[in-house]
Amino acid sequence: MRVTHVITRLIVGGAQENTIASVLGLQQKTGLQAHLISGPPVGSEGSLASAFAQSPQSLTIVPELIRPIHPWKDCLARRRLTQLFRAQRPDIVHTHSGKAGILGRLAAFDAGVPVIVHTIHGPSFGPFQGPVANCAFRSAERRAGKITTHFVVVADAMTRQYLAAGIGQPRQYTKILSGFPMEPFLSASNDTALRARWGIAPEDIVVGKIARLFKLKGHDDLFAIAPALVRACPRMKFLLVGDGPWRDRFTQCARSLKLENHFVFTGLVDPSEVPPLIGIMDMVTHLSLREGLARALPQALAAARPVVAYDCDGAGEVCRDNETGFLVRPGDLAGLTARLLQLAGDAALRERLGRQGRQSVREPFAVERMVDHLYALYVKLTGAGGTPSS
Repeated sequence: MRVTHVITRLIVGGAQENTIASVLGLQQKTGLQAHLISGPPVGSEGSLASAFAQSPQSLTIVPELIRPIHPWKDCLARRRLTQLFRAQRPDIVHTHSGKAGILGRLAAFDAGVPVIVHTIHGPSFGPFQGPVANCAFRSAERRAGKITTHFVVVADAMTRQYLAAGIGQPRQYTKILSGFPMEPFLSASNDTALRARWGIAPEDIVVGKIARLFKLKGHDDLFAIAPALVRACPRMKFLLVGDGPWRDRFTQCARSLKLENHFVFTGLVDPSEVPPLIGIMDMVTHLSLREGLARALPQALAAARPVVAYDCDGAGEVCRDNETGFLVRPGDLAGLTARLLQLAGDAALRERLGRQGRQSVREPFAVERMVDHLYALYVKLTGAGGTPSS
């Protein structure tokens, strides 16, 4: 069985880590050849292309496959993808992300690929953008949906949203959780030496956030409540893991609030550095307004750290109120402040929620389970002649 995955770009991010883990894991399955096609792996968010350093033949870069809409380059990218599919003759093309998801599926159809699968890592349309963009993306998704054999979703919320938009039928959807190597998170600890490296004292209460420094990730809300949090809990510090186009904006914001000593920016870090950083957090907050199911949530829980998240998309499927953390209505800054202070002042509560959270994600989010479920889906789809079954 030959499977070709397609993604827009290999920056540091959850969808990219999921895709790389899927391709590398599937390569270990007997009788399966897995390949990845990506656009240029560039951006302030960093590149994950080095994951293929030991098997460079498994990765093909298509320079024209870029994230912004660009009619001429988009046409070239579709043509190039079609050529690659005709040359590789995959049994399955499996696309990821918005641009690659549309162009990749159209190209796979043009090339006569028998099975076309698309993973919905997060919504392409919704209240986070204007009506014109929503109309355009919803129309594009409907068009691509008509030639899609099967959809993989990382959360039930994605199935509900896409079916409500008239994309596909219920029998075409399968949820496969976005797995990750579990052991580094299970062994994460509150390392005082690592805390000291980042200017964090043993007695500080650390609120962590793992996300690109960009719009829709909710950093603005955290900055808005930071003065009140610090007044109520002077030992509170905010550890922001990640980089992005809005880095300068947020560092300036910390200075203007006179809280530069309370905000710690790690900048771009290798994914292998994330588990130790979660280990020195007391809690993790996730405030994104557009996310299928952020890997930061189950990763925090695997490290036994409670989470406070906006009740958006699939967050509530792992952040269960007063069981693994607390859900807050998006934009409810008073509620967000109250929950973070509640956790800051109650070590026993943090321990209980973290312990329960670890138990809830330990098996479901194991990367081996994700790969096994993908493989089983591929066998099912190809065995049915490319016709999705219920």
